[in-house]
Amino acid sequence: MKLHYYPETDSLYIELKPDAGAETREIADGLNADFASDGTIVGLDIDRASQTLDLSTLETGSLPLRAA
Repeated sequence: MKLHYYPETDSLYIELKPDAGAETREIADGLNADFASDGTIVGLDIDRASQTLDLSTLETGSLPLRAA
């Protein structure tokens, strides 16, 4: 998973999988989901990220991490 912040559009993209998106659906105001051709979700795009999220802190908890 990767997080990408784009200041020019004030959007945060959460890449869940490196697969290409084939379809984008708006699932809530300012929240779009990208889906692969097989229907699995590959990413989330959040508009107005600095206005709706606290971008100064990133916390994780209980992630099953493995060595790269």
